[in-house]
Amino acid sequence: MTAKQATIPRERVEEALGRFHGQRVLVVGDVMLDRYLWGTVTRISPEAPVPVVEVSSETVRLGGAANVAANVRSLGGEPVLIGVVGNDRPGEELASALDDQQIRSDTLVADRVRRTTQKTRIIAHHQQVVRADQEDTTPLDQAAAKLVQSRVESALAGGAGAMVISDYGKGVISSELLNAILGRAQALGVPVCVDPKESHFDAYRQVRVITPNLSEAGNAYGRRIVSDAALEEVGFGLLERLGCPAVLITRGEQGMSLFEPPREHTHFPTVAQTVYDVTGAGDTVIAALAMALAAGADHQVAAHISNHAAGLVIRELGTAATTVAAVLDSFARNGW
Repeated sequence: MTAKQATIPRERVEEALGRFHGQRVLVVGDVMLDRYLWGTVTRISPEAPVPVVEVSSETVRLGGAANVAANVRSLGGEPVLIGVVGNDRPGEELASALDDQQIRSDTLVADRVRRTTQKTRIIAHHQQVVRADQEDTTPLDQAAAKLVQSRVESALAGGAGAMVISDYGKGVISSELLNAILGRAQALGVPVCVDPKESHFDAYRQVRVITPNLSEAGNAYGRRIVSDAALEEVGFGLLERLGCPAVLITRGEQGMSLFEPPREHTHFPTVAQTVYDVTGAGDTVIAALAMALAAGADHQVAAHISNHAAGLVIRELGTAATTVAAVLDSFARNGW
């Protein structure tokens, strides 16, 4: 079959975006601190064939689930972020960065036996030279896992328009946690959006929508996506396997493909004219998707908005967030 091109009426998009303000979205998963060292390269090291970067400045940004929360906030929502940090300096910096964006940090679980996930990127002449990761990827111990579950259940009881599972495979998301909180969300009628990790796919059953990229989707299904036929096999196969209402496969410069039962495949071509950095683009996609669903949009409108939001952040170097005004402007510049 041939995918249909998205033809979403302007009024439906504007109506959904108009309801973004104040939507409460729970974000559960692996929080990270993204550190950037900015500089220039003028010579090669005499010690090894590597560039010497003369660092001129340093910045920290929110990464992983924390970046999802930042995108929810910038889109006008009220994020409730639940994850785990270490009792360390990066954890303090992450909390401070959250506070700067008016995102509560007291919902995070501080674990003395773990370190805060930190990714350090060295950037020279607008290009990433190297990335160094400091992290623990083992599952949480029982006490920390119970505390995370308790905080999610409490937040759900307080009301939410949507919940995001941001699974980077750093130990916070487990099958046990998903089994506990997904059933609770379903009982309360809270739509759940998952940015997935391949090892947990079978635990995402009956969530509202998952957003794997091409590699994640293909690996989870056991079929490399090298053609349109393979894309449809994987998309519809995951839809049936998970029993969820929608699978949104992100395809980089080719845009996104939305699969819905029984055999509906809608393609959203990319709107990005310039791509500087795809870091964190998946965080923006899942945040915009959750906000749209919380605002009452259907899957196609939500995917359309997510596609435009992602097209905006990949024009920035490093993790970034966007706004409703910027998304509306993107629609205006692309055919409205």
